[in-house]
Amino acid sequence: MRLWLTLTAALLAAPAMAQDNALQPSPTWEDLRGAVMDLDSDPPQDATVLDLDAPTRAHDAAIVPIRLTQAADAPAIDALTLVIDENPAPVAAEYAFGPALMPLDFEVRVRVDSYSDVRAIATQADGTQVMAGRFVKAAGGCSAPAGKDMAATKATMGQMRWRSEVQDGAEIGTLMIRHPNFSGLQRDQVTLLNIPAHFIDRLDVRQGDALLFSMAAGISVSEDPVFRFRYQPDGQPINIRVEDTDGNVWTESFPPGERTVNKS
Repeated sequence: MRLWLTLTAALLAAPAMAQDNALQPSPTWEDLRGAVMDLDSDPPQDATVLDLDAPTRAHDAAIVPIRLTQAADAPAIDALTLVIDENPAPVAAEYAFGPALMPLDFEVRVRVDSYSDVRAIATQADGTQVMAGRFVKAAGGCSAPAGKDMAATKATMGQMRWRSEVQDGAEIGTLMIRHPNFSGLQRDQVTLLNIPAHFIDRLDVRQGDALLFSMAAGISVSEDPVFRFRYQPDGQPINIRVEDTDGNVWTESFPPGERTVNKS
């Protein structure tokens, strides 16, 4: 567990270093914008309302860290769609956020299949939209081999770990979920046969009954996904529900204030 937490911290710290990889002109996005996102034009970009950090060149295309942030006085965001233009399934995930996550500081790891803009389109409480993004140099993330063999995958699937800590006066939660998130583009390293797509498609994280965030995801969220976020604690337990495309459901509850806990 210690190694996992150490690697997680290192990976999720990486986006803060990337500041020079602005969005690039993208013919793919020109098609996606209307056909997939139902937008007539690009939403405005305003880094104080929403910013997206990602590495200019990914160390590992299968676990590219993405960090979404807002300035302290930014208007609340209700929903956000994460898009990786050049991925086989460009919509990586759709999120809903509760008030306890505002202003937003939220991190996730994704797969990037080829050099691509990674963009977030957020909807504010008044219905207006804003966009942020970075251009990421990475390739092969969606077909990269899984990090564990199939036996280990089955033995640990659905396990969750939760850590809560105070950093600079803010409560930071880190949720880790064991799941291969098979994309359908990978091969079993023993049989060399394609592994069918099998991934987490629904995630609901609550503090008591109040929503912290929910996610509807596709194949682009990384293996063993990690979510790190600032939130306002209210003394209630952290309740998590995970569903995957094979119909598996896992639930877990972590007591308030619990730190560095391994729940299996």
